[in-house]
Amino acid sequence: MSITALTVYILIWPVIVAVILAVICVGFYKEWRAAKDEGRRII
Repeated sequence: MSITALTVYILIWPVIVAVILAVICVGFYKEWRAAKDEGRRII
């Protein structure tokens, strides 16, 4: 494996984690907003 390929492989993981975290946060925010609009607790 070349050094460039290894560098790209190592640097792509934070990007993947950031995208997954953003998806989870957006989903949580939508659920929280829907619960707030309906007047119920999220937990």
